Amino acid sequence: MTRSAYDLAEEALRLARGAGLTIATAESCTGGLVSGALTEVPGSSDAMDRGFVTYSNAAKTELLGVPADLIERCGAVSEDVARAMAEGALAAAKAGVAVAITGVAGPGGGTPAKPVGLVHFAAVRRGQPTITRERRFGDLGRAEIRRLSVLVALELLAEAAGRTETA
Repeated sequence: MTRSAYDLAEEALRLARGAGLTIATAESCTGGLVSGALTEVPGSSDAMDRGFVTYSNAAKTELLGVPADLIERCGAVSEDVARAMAEGALAAAKAGVAVAITGVAGPGGGTPAKPVGLVHFAAVRRGQPTITRERRFGDLGRAEIRRLSVLVALELLAEAAGRTETA
């Protein structure tokens, strides 16, 4: 059985609270849906610090410090940019844990190398290595790609919040 976004958000918040961490999000293709899922949970304000919606490349650079040359070299939808977004959110927010999402939700914008449904995720807990994931959901439609992306992001956030050792 697939867990709901609410259940996953509750778990991420519980783990963050238990570790004394605050949460930051950096979202592109999900446009704030991860922050929305976290703040849907009553009492989330004690662990949720802030969310960055960095839909444009300029926003990724200006708000999160993602190097423009990295975006140019790797593309906005890449593991390297997701990693830089998560690490930038952690630094900009002074949070304890951050998650980032960048992808091609469609219906347009896909290429053979980066098709619709390709989403990169990264999460980092202060003092720990950054965790990354790539999902190729396929062309399931914009709403479904975004919905599934929220679930993966919340799972990854919980994983990062719950980590206690370096890997």
